Amino acid sequence: MTRSLTAQELFDDVSARLELNWVGKSVGADRKIEIAEGKQRRPSLVGYLNLIHPNKIQILGAEELAFLDALGVTARRTNVQRMMKLQPAALVFARGLEPPDDVLRSARRSRIPIWRTGKRGHDVLTYLQYHLARSLAPQTTLHGVFLEVYSIGVLITGDAGAGKSELALELITRGHRLVADDAPEFTLVAPDVIDGTCPEILRDCLEVRGLGVLNVREMFGDTAVKRNKYLRLIVHLGPTVDDGEHDAMKRLYGDVSSIKVFEVDVPRLVLPVAAGRNLAVLVEAAVRNHVLKSKGIDAAQTFVDRQAHTMKRQRTW
Repeated sequence: MTRSLTAQELFDDVSARLELNWVGKSVGADRKIEIAEGKQRRPSLVGYLNLIHPNKIQILGAEELAFLDALGVTARRTNVQRMMKLQPAALVFARGLEPPDDVLRSARRSRIPIWRTGKRGHDVLTYLQYHLARSLAPQTTLHGVFLEVYSIGVLITGDAGAGKSELALELITRGHRLVADDAPEFTLVAPDVIDGTCPEILRDCLEVRGLGVLNVREMFGDTAVKRNKYLRLIVHLGPTVDDGEHDAMKRLYGDVSSIKVFEVDVPRLVLPVAAGRNLAVLVEAAVRNHVLKSKGIDAAQTFVDRQAHTMKRQRTW
């Protein structure tokens, strides 16, 4: 799968933040910036001018222009031609520097966008790296309700009619926050970090059977919703089943496993749904227990170790 962004789309996204100006006409606005999955050697998305390992977006500051100025006429022409032959998505001139005439002419012939900004090259580099990493990162949509519970991103899943929305509503009334209902979108923003957010059309909304669509922000205030959160735990609402010996182990350790999202293992806990169970309290306890486990505190394992120690002492009597 290949995700892409055009030069025009990127310019529209970052021009205000980076104070970018498009030099001349919007030449090359349809030029694509993309990451093709599966390639072993991929060009860097953004970086300072590099003619050996070219970046998709080349940044030129005072040092890069000084390098060109130090070249002889023939060497300069060769390097400018090579710069264009590498087909960058855009050339960005930092610190308000004017593009040299030969670079400008060559870029126009090759239909390569030239942008200019008064900001430092380092500031442009770091922000473009951040923006492109998020814009071109792998994305997926998972069915469920995504909330922040005790500062932990929790996705509640389950079959239709399992009570996901009612549980989410109860958690919201207890001071937790809604991120997205029904179709949260998740993005792999780092090798092991998954960020979840809400599609714009669903923002602030929660659909509850019998009540219809509720506007959580208007009902409970701005603090009841959150724009995005990292996914740390999945709680699945499942049926109550009794499978004998295996069920005994679940009673001790909990029905805990993991599920892969973008090849990242996310802890998954199954809570059996039955009449009279206070699921909101159970989810809160599950989150607290997850936090403790992440700190190395495992109540079930501590109990098992304590029991084994007691049995060992009794055998020595």
